Amino acid sequence: MSPLTGVLGEAWQLYKRYAAHFLIISFIIYVIAAVLVGLLDGFGGAAGRSVSWIISLVATFLVYAALVKAVQDVRDGRVDMDLGQTIKAAVPYLLPVAAASILAAIGIGIGFILLIVPGLILLTFWSLIVPSIMIGEAGIFESFSRSWRTVRGYAWHVFGTYVLVFLIRIAFEIVLSIILFALPILARNLIADVVAGTLFTPFLALVVTLIYYRLNAAHAGQWTPAAAGAGWPGGPGAPPPGGPGGPPGGPGGPPPGGPWSPPPGGPGSPPPGPPGGPGMPPPAPPQPPPGQPPGQPPPGQPPPYRSGPGGDSSTPGPQAGGTAPWQRPEGPPQG
Repeated sequence: MSPLTGVLGEAWQLYKRYAAHFLIISFIIYVIAAVLVGLLDGFGGAAGRSVSWIISLVATFLVYAALVKAVQDVRDGRVDMDLGQTIKAAVPYLLPVAAASILAAIGIGIGFILLIVPGLILLTFWSLIVPSIMIGEAGIFESFSRSWRTVRGYAWHVFGTYVLVFLIRIAFEIVLSIILFALPILARNLIADVVAGTLFTPFLALVVTLIYYRLNAAHAGQWTPAAAGAGWPGGPGAPPPGGPGGPPGGPGGPPPGGPWSPPPGGPGSPPPGPPGGPGMPPPAPPQPPPGQPPGQPPPGQPPPYRSGPGGDSSTPGPQAGGTAPWQRPEGPPQG
């Protein structure tokens, strides 16, 4: 089974669970960028359009870097950084992300000119550049080789995943264009950019980041089919076995056997076996303490009772057979 099996489903589940956190990050950045771009395009002339293009480019890199950092943050099952902290954590990576992304775009563009296929190959193998920088702490040029090594061996699966994401994006844009068809062209483009960027970019960042984590786990031998869709196999920050509280039977963890197992000796549990377990000889009867006459109970213990001649069980004395419970019987039992 491929380590990317179910990656889109896992990305969608995380998207729904942390939608408010992801959407706020992308919405704030895209709204600020869209307002600045609209003002510069409308009133800045040629110079304004050039500046607006740079702003759009920076906003794209910033929102993508911030979303990758946000996905890394929620790996432990909770949101630890708010909007300001997430952007602050992403800003130091902005320059290397921008430089690597521009270099990759140039190389991929040249590849598309050369009969398209080389561009698709580079797009697939260089798709993990940003996570390699943001999560793997790789440099600008090192991120290319690290992304290539991560994708190697799973290129067809990665390419197929991106094709599905691309089709989802096309369907989303068609629906959005139908909804906004009655608006003026300027307002329609502005709203479409903000809405598409806000709603779809977090999902794309989730898919790319999950691919990065899954493939790294697969290369390290830590990925198993049972781990598909279970979060973040083998990586730091993954919950311990038995749930977030701890291992089964440990502090904070579920009891051994699962929460549905009945307690020992409770309803539904098998009766306890004889002492020593199956196949083991029964334990030897207790011996009287040194100096204690045979047939007499230990000090402080009442004598055993046996049935008398008339069925009276109040007559004290040794048990039937003439042996007290603390004595070892000698010879075969008497009939």
